[in-house]
Amino acid sequence: MSMRTRMLFRLSVASLLLGAAIGVQAANLRFLRNTPIALMRQRDMDSLEHAVLGALNGKKDGESINWVNEGTRNSVRIDATITVANTTHNGERICRDVGVVLNARGQSMQLQPQFCSGGSGAWQLQIRP
Repeated sequence: MSMRTRMLFRLSVASLLLGAAIGVQAANLRFLRNTPIALMRQRDMDSLEHAVLGALNGKKDGESINWVNEGTRNSVRIDATITVANTTHNGERICRDVGVVLNARGQSMQLQPQFCSGGSGAWQLQIRP
């Protein structure tokens, strides 16, 4: 994956997380403060990103991998199950849906991002309307 693509991927993920955090603050939804994603730090996100890319590149539809934030220096244990759910082809463009179930402190949340790749092979997070 090129450095530019990796930076765009990180920027997309960071934008989604920031948007979620701002929305939580604006709506005064205090119960979301202890959700797994709110407890993640940058090293956790980088490690999870690496695991998601590994699943996109190496797993068939329906296959899962497990991720744990060990070694990220976060005192909160966060784990995830990452499952590639659906692959579609349209010419050279390949899109894959991914299910990510995050767990921390007895809380669980599910994310369902979609990633697409053109002829270059670099996965890009798709922003859904």
